[in-house]
Amino acid sequence: MTEEPNDLMRDRIRKLEEIKETGVRAYPNDQRVGWTTASAKEAASGKGHDELVASPIHVDISGRVMAIRKFGKASFAVLSDRFGRLQAYLKKDALDEGTYEQFQKSVDVGDILWVEGNLFVTKTGELTVDARRFRLLTKAIRPLPEKWHGLSDVETRYRQRYVDLIVNEEAREIFQKRSRIVNFLRNYLSGLGFLEVETPMMQPLAGGAAARPFITHHNALNMDLYLRIAPELYLKRLLVGGLERVFEINRNFRNEGIDTQHNPEFTMLEFYQAYATFEDLMSLTEDMLSLLAKELFGEMTFQYQGEVIDFTPPWERITVAQAVARYGEVPEEKLSEEGFLKDMARGLNIPVANKGTAGDLLAAIFEEVAERRITGPAFVTEYPIEVSPLSRRNDLRPHIADRFELIVRGREIANAFSELNDPADQKARFEEQLRRRERGDEEAHFLDGDYIRALEYGMPPAAGEGIGIDRLVMLLTDSPSIREVILFPQLRKEG
Repeated sequence: MTEEPNDLMRDRIRKLEEIKETGVRAYPNDQRVGWTTASAKEAASGKGHDELVASPIHVDISGRVMAIRKFGKASFAVLSDRFGRLQAYLKKDALDEGTYEQFQKSVDVGDILWVEGNLFVTKTGELTVDARRFRLLTKAIRPLPEKWHGLSDVETRYRQRYVDLIVNEEAREIFQKRSRIVNFLRNYLSGLGFLEVETPMMQPLAGGAAARPFITHHNALNMDLYLRIAPELYLKRLLVGGLERVFEINRNFRNEGIDTQHNPEFTMLEFYQAYATFEDLMSLTEDMLSLLAKELFGEMTFQYQGEVIDFTPPWERITVAQAVARYGEVPEEKLSEEGFLKDMARGLNIPVANKGTAGDLLAAIFEEVAERRITGPAFVTEYPIEVSPLSRRNDLRPHIADRFELIVRGREIANAFSELNDPADQKARFEEQLRRRERGDEEAHFLDGDYIRALEYGMPPAAGEGIGIDRLVMLLTDSPSIREVILFPQLRKEG
C-alpha cells in the first residue's frame, strides 16, 4: 500500500537529492564496521575519563540514529545497533572543514550512520564516541513515529513490525528470547540423541491433527496439495524406518480463526521416541521446561500477566474426569453416564446432537468448564479415545487413551500420547473419522493409506509429543497475545 509523501518525507527526499548532487553515493555498501555498541562498552567498562584519555580506545560503530541533540557548533547523536545504544559527539572543530555542516544539513533521526573516534566519558557519566569521521550509510525517507508506545491501534505494530522493532525495545527482547527458547529445546533434545529432521510442508493428504487445511495446486503434477496441519504421520514413518528418536521444529498451517491464541501459520516442536510411553514424555517435558525456565529466569518461577507460574517439579497430574468434577462441581462417578453427560452438556449450551458418544460429550464439557480454569502446570490425562484417533488405547481401560495435555494458565501448551502402532486399529479409527467427515465434521482426519502401509511394516512401540512454540513463548515472555510473539502475524488486508 503506497501513500503520498507528506511534508516531512518531501524534506528528506530533498536532502537525499542534495546528497546525490555532491557526487556522494546515497546508499553505499562498502563500509566495514569494526565495533558494536556492546564491544565498545565492554572495552571501556570500569574506566573513567582520565583513563580513557591516557589509554585511548579507538572505535567505529554503525547504527540507526534514534535521537539528535544540537548545540550550535556541536551535536550528540544516539546510535542503536542490535546490542543497544551508544551516543556520538560531533563537534565542528574536530571534524574536517565543512563536514559538520554536512551532518547538520543531511542527517535526521532514523538514518543509519557510521562514526569513528575515541571513547570518552561525559560530565554526566555517559560513554560517548568523540567522532572524528562519520558517514551516512542509509537515508530514511519516512520519519520514525514520535510516540510509538502510545498508539492505540496495536494492529499497526504488527503490520509494520519493522518499525515496531526499531523503536520498541520490548519487542526486540521478545524475539531475542524466542530464539533462546528454540535453541534450548533443540539442544536439549539433541543431547538426548534425538535427530532433527524435516518433513513435507505440502502433503497429498492433510493428517496428524483435527483441523481444516489450506489447499493449493501443483501445476506440473496437476494435483491438489495441502499445507500441512501437522508433521506427525511423516515423523512416525521415520520411526518405522529405524530413526528411533526424531524431532522437527517447523511451521504448521490451519485454516481457522484468528484470536489471542491462534494464528493460521504457527510453529510446532514435535518429537517421537521409540520404546517410550506417554508417562516417559511427562517426565521428559517436566525436566525440559523446568530447566528452560531456570535458563531464562535463573529460577523455575516467573510472572505471567500478574500471576506467579511455578515450573518446579513435580507438576500436578489430573484426569479429564477429575478436572470436570472439580471445576464443574459434579460427582466424578456420574461422568461415565451418557444421560448425565447429555443433561450437563445441554445446561452448558453444548449441542448434544453433534456429540456421538459419552467420550465426545466428556471432552466437550472439559473444554467448556475445566480447561481454562487450570492454572498448572498440570498434566491432564485419560482423554476419551473418541477424541484421540492416533493414540494408543489404555490396556486396562480401552475407552481412554494413553495421552496427556500440558495445561498452563488455561491453555494447551503440549499434547502427547503413546502411539498407536496396530495397523488394523488405526485403519478402523481412520474409517470412523471418515464417517464423521461425511456427517459434516470438516476437521475429521482423512484415511492415509500409505501411513497404514508403513505401520504394516512394523512401527516400534513409541510415544510422541507436540509443543506449541508460540504459546510457550507467550508464557515465557509475559505476552498476552500470540501476535506479540510472531514476527509477522496474519492480518486482514490493509486498506
